[in-house]
Amino acid sequence: MSRFFAAATLAVLAFAAAASAQDRETGPNPLAAGDADAGKAKSAPCAACHGADGNSTNPEWPKLAGQNPDYLVQQLKHFKSGERQNTVMSGMVANLSEQDMKDLAAFFSKQQRTPGVADESLVDQGRQLYRGGDAETALPACMACHGPTGSGIAAAGFPAIGGQHAQYVYTQLQAYASGQRHSINGIMNSVAERMDDDQMKALSSYVEGLHLRKDAFAEKK
Repeated sequence: MSRFFAAATLAVLAFAAAASAQDRETGPNPLAAGDADAGKAKSAPCAACHGADGNSTNPEWPKLAGQNPDYLVQQLKHFKSGERQNTVMSGMVANLSEQDMKDLAAFFSKQQRTPGVADESLVDQGRQLYRGGDAETALPACMACHGPTGSGIAAAGFPAIGGQHAQYVYTQLQAYASGQRHSINGIMNSVAERMDDDQMKALSSYVEGLHLRKDAFAEKK
């Protein structure tokens, strides 16, 4: 294990541990405090792409169900400010107020994400990357920030990724690697830059098989 890999892994673990401790002590960040009932009423335009309950059927569009509410609010703000570019989403958020965003986040975060299944041929490689990283390229383990079941760390702004569509995860990794999308402190940019295409595909597939709020994940038999 290289010194850089060890240092990078320890830094990510320390940051994630501190954020997790804060989350336990203070509870959810009030930033995204919204009205789930109001959010449901406002979510009709979202359903066309993301599903009525936040579980999209198109693998290119993310599942919003079960996502950390603060993260959803943050991303909606990024789309509105132009920090995150997407033609469809830019139009959808143009007239949303901050309260609208909080209400939508409250609604979708309370929905249960439908589980996915990992590709059997990619499970071993994906598991190693997610749980152990890659010492040769100084790639830290993904579960340091996203947890063993992919539930993320709300206080740190780390999203829940378990059960997310593999195609969507893969596309986002590519966006981070190219610099098209940016993350907190550039963490995901640094991570994605160290991955080759095969690793991205294996990791994305493995993530789809993770089950939120459970100690198991589905791996295609």
